Amino acid sequence: MKVLLGISGGIAAYKSPEVVRSLKKRGHEVRCILTSSGAKLVSEHALAAVSNQAVWTSMWPADGHMPHIELARWCETLLVAPTTADCLAKFALGLADDLLTTLFLALEPDRAVVLAPAMNPVMWQKPVVQAHARTLQERGARLALPVEGLLACGESGIGAMLDPDALAAAIG
Repeated sequence: MKVLLGISGGIAAYKSPEVVRSLKKRGHEVRCILTSSGAKLVSEHALAAVSNQAVWTSMWPADGHMPHIELARWCETLLVAPTTADCLAKFALGLADDLLTTLFLALEPDRAVVLAPAMNPVMWQKPVVQAHARTLQERGARLALPVEGLLACGESGIGAMLDPDALAAAIG
């Protein structure tokens, strides 16, 4: 299966190279989109090394390609891990201000979407965040729900992203 991994700017982005490795172990072809916030937390070079593919970071490549259309047509599944509260909101509201959110809107309806929310437990429980998550589920997205764990902020609770092998298993 062709899996496009979108990496947004949550601290769980540090797990992304292992997510790629877990997906590849299951036989998937993987390409990555790294948001500008995600790039502050994980290296484009590390993702390219483990995926054996160029990492997409911009809607505006110098070669005239339209990556939001090309990648949307290429992939069979879009996995966004981590999916931040900001990303959930943009997807739910149809906002498109970067490659990942624009690609989300360009996906054909038959493409699978798996979102892996990861954030502080207080953020995850906010009614607006829960409403965005429900909206996306109602529109066909699958949620790989966060789990309980010790978070980077030092707090414990439900908000940790699933481990890489569990995310790969969620794809199939």
